[in-house]
Amino acid sequence: MSLTVQTARRGDLAVVSVAGELDMATAPQLEEEIAALLARGESRLVLDLAEVSFCDSTGLSVFVRTRNRCQDAGGRLRIAAAPRAVRRVLEVSGLVDVLEVCPTVDAAVAADRPAFG
Repeated sequence: MSLTVQTARRGDLAVVSVAGELDMATAPQLEEEIAALLARGESRLVLDLAEVSFCDSTGLSVFVRTRNRCQDAGGRLRIAAAPRAVRRVLEVSGLVDVLEVCPTVDAAVAADRPAFG
């Protein structure tokens, strides 16, 4: 089981791209990466899950804790590009109604921009 986590800037957002299986063995790695971002003052995050092949309840817990920590720091978390299997887990758990879930990273980034007009 392996997990790859990479972070890139998109405007004022940190886009955290996650690839692999997100489970009890790999979730601590993602939490460490997120903790480092939050420690640097990054509280506006997008989690790009396009390459996540599996997510269990441990991964869901990471999403909820991250959302709470971002909100506590005055930011927000958006989940983006969740594959069908991951989206299904979010739906069955009810978290799709709690977390901000966007169909793509571009949609998550666009949702952060202020509306003009």
